[in-house]
Amino acid sequence: MDTLTVDQVTKRYNDFVAVDQVSFSVKPGSMFGLLGPNGAGKTTTMRMIMNIILPDSGEIRLFGEPFREEFKDRIGYLPEERGLYPKMKVVDHLQFLGEMKGLSASEARRVSLEWLERFNLADRASKKVQELSKGLQQQMQFIGTILHRPQLLILDEPFSGLDPVNTQFLKDILLDLRQQNTTIIFSTHLMEQAEKLCDEICLINRGKVVLHGNLAEIKRRHSHNAVIVEYSGKLPPLDSLPMVKTVNNYGNYMEVRLRDEATPTHLFKALANYEVDIRRFEAAETSLNQIFIEIVGENNR
Repeated sequence: MDTLTVDQVTKRYNDFVAVDQVSFSVKPGSMFGLLGPNGAGKTTTMRMIMNIILPDSGEIRLFGEPFREEFKDRIGYLPEERGLYPKMKVVDHLQFLGEMKGLSASEARRVSLEWLERFNLADRASKKVQELSKGLQQQMQFIGTILHRPQLLILDEPFSGLDPVNTQFLKDILLDLRQQNTTIIFSTHLMEQAEKLCDEICLINRGKVVLHGNLAEIKRRHSHNAVIVEYSGKLPPLDSLPMVKTVNNYGNYMEVRLRDEATPTHLFKALANYEVDIRRFEAAETSLNQIFIEIVGENNR
């Protein structure tokens, strides 16, 4: 049974269709990326999953059933709006959030202190929320999302506003939670984050699903006939060679995209005619960012 099923869901605001017949499913224990440019419909979709707003048509099922209020204790939801009470002490605020999710006061406080320690925030436990930086407040709100050990995490742009160190730290936490069989859904417009974390993705543009499935399979399907060439010496313009379609030069290496009928062997044999030292010659992997640009670019024409 899938943890989440979104089936032909549509949401309109007057004449504007924010989400247009969106369908996808999320397997238990997986890391799922809801991707798309800003304004694509990601946040609206997440709010419908959480029953904050209702779809105009279609069906959403959580844990195999339509949404029920008691499901909220099995879900950790980090919304796009980071709402905290600025005058409360950090540990008191987290304890309050834990109690709202069904933990006893003592357990909520204990777990809050454990997570503050893990996030290197133990020395700020007695400070008021308003004394924390924006980034630390964001970490605090994430802690509040996972205090009750939810089966399902739904995170709206969790990396937004984080510096590289804290971004990596959050990734490590998410990977650890997945190892504990937590199902994780997060939205982002940053393809490199999704590429490093996700098992499956759903790419939305202008409210419509334009790509959905296993990430490794998607990358294989969209791979280009291209190679990475790192060399020392002088080479003539390679785009003059009959087997070469395009060349992207990155200084000490280049990505050479070949024509459909050509193979890397054809290029390697051609390079042997020049006085160059080939240091690296390997198939170029198509990045999720490249796939995103190609698909969204075509979709917007």
